[in-house]
Amino acid sequence: MLNLDPATATCRRDLLSLALVFGLLYFFQLGDSTLVNPDESRYAEIPREMVASGDYVLPRLNGVVYFEKPPLLYWTLAGFMKVFGPDELAMRAGPALFALAGILLTYAAARRIHGRLAGLAAAIVLGTSLLYFALARILILDMAVSVLISSTLFCFILGMREPPGARRRWLFYGLYASAALATLAKGLIGFLVTGAIMFLWLLLFNQWRRLRPFYLPTGALLFLAIAAPWHVLAALRNDQWARFYFIHEHWERFTTTAGHDRYQPWWYFIPVVLGGLFPWMGFLWPALRDSLAGGWARRRENADVWFFVLWAAFIFLFFSKSQSKLIPYILPVFPALAVLIGAWLARVISEDARPRLRTGLWIYSAASGVLGLGVAYAVLRPGLIRHAAQMEALRADGLYSAFALIAGAVAVHWLWRRKNALATVMAMAASVTVLLLALAHAQDEIARPGTRDLAAYFKAHGGAGDRVYHYAEYFHDFSFYAQREVGLVGDPGELELAIDPAARASGRFIDAAEFRRQWAGPGRIWVVARLDVAAKLFADPAFRYYLREDSRSHCLFSNQP
Repeated sequence: MLNLDPATATCRRDLLSLALVFGLLYFFQLGDSTLVNPDESRYAEIPREMVASGDYVLPRLNGVVYFEKPPLLYWTLAGFMKVFGPDELAMRAGPALFALAGILLTYAAARRIHGRLAGLAAAIVLGTSLLYFALARILILDMAVSVLISSTLFCFILGMREPPGARRRWLFYGLYASAALATLAKGLIGFLVTGAIMFLWLLLFNQWRRLRPFYLPTGALLFLAIAAPWHVLAALRNDQWARFYFIHEHWERFTTTAGHDRYQPWWYFIPVVLGGLFPWMGFLWPALRDSLAGGWARRRENADVWFFVLWAAFIFLFFSKSQSKLIPYILPVFPALAVLIGAWLARVISEDARPRLRTGLWIYSAASGVLGLGVAYAVLRPGLIRHAAQMEALRADGLYSAFALIAGAVAVHWLWRRKNALATVMAMAASVTVLLLALAHAQDEIARPGTRDLAAYFKAHGGAGDRVYHYAEYFHDFSFYAQREVGLVGDPGELELAIDPAARASGRFIDAAEFRRQWAGPGRIWVVARLDVAAKLFADPAFRYYLREDSRSHCLFSNQP
């Protein structure tokens, strides 16, 4: 999308090397852990139902229309599912591939602006940042949105640097296409946030003369050709869609705390960004300070660097102002921060200015030491992790992680004293890579337990005419692994029955009294419930049941053998 010069052999080699190294890191045991409730299982179940029903316009969750998010990621995963089948690797491949694309885009943009070493440094900073890596391996929407927002903004600043001609035109077309895809990934922020950043940069730094030509008529047509059709079809197919999607999901979620439990204080994202940048957070301030030397008075001379500062600052403030805050929302600031840190590290390495690393290394070492000791304590102290089997399974990975953290802190200071800035930075990257591999290996044990094994038992023993209910809570992963819709006893939770008359009329959503009536009637009924909820049912001597399967958190029982 950035239309790199194909004659640049080093660029092609770098892109291939980065794709190989980070591809191996990001796909390491990616499909070995079960999908987690609710997010991963939700975003896997929706495309499964798309494939099963053949309806790719209206997303559905457990047979109920689900209008909270646009369908781009669902379409992507549905395609993977058709090719590779409905397994964990196929479902998580989408975010991982988007994350890999984000690293390559960051390299390409930083290289074009600051040179090859800065591009490599920026890619390494982004790819080894703790939060970016973690979200690349989790099936949620935010990685796709972050990469597409980044692509939009990278195309803009690179296009602004190009003279009129084919390269500039294709960069701006990349901008419009990326903004449209970001809109299909998570709604109006796909173009509103990026548009606001671009407009503010043009206004504050008086860059209007550089804007022309920006190919607005053809670019707008390209944007609408990509983003508009699904929105029009969804509105035509369901008269509740527009109000729910535009008012509830965009306006009310941003401005009020009603209807969600995502309210957090204004400072919520400060520790998220700093912790998520580990191990590079100590270099953020010197990177900002040195990049903006000359201050506001020389902002026009330094406008391109200020663009990345404005990018990160606007998104940070935008989501800090929102009344709905979740950790993944802040992910789009990381590519901009990676470019700033990468460019600074490249200057330090090129100038062999080893003393300028001192503060960042001390912050890294302190954080690594505390985190390493904390992890070791957690996996060695009996009873600190509730389940003994989980603690035993995590012990080896925890000790590997602790060793990597503490050894990395020691190694970088030893190399720093030997006056080698490049080796010091590479040691940081290497030590955190060992940590990330250990976390990837432990992912299945870290995740909260689900109902995959119960679903497998039901698939092996259940009949096509059997009814299945979830009691008091909907377990998304059961639907995905059992490959069927289920009924629900009690509160439907996030299932929007109010806007889906067909689902309400299906008879699958019942109260406790109706459940007791059906339980005593003919026909076999299966129920999935949490152990504590089931225990209350089982305590009633009049409630007859057959326990069929259980796990450390859930159980599956029926009214007939």
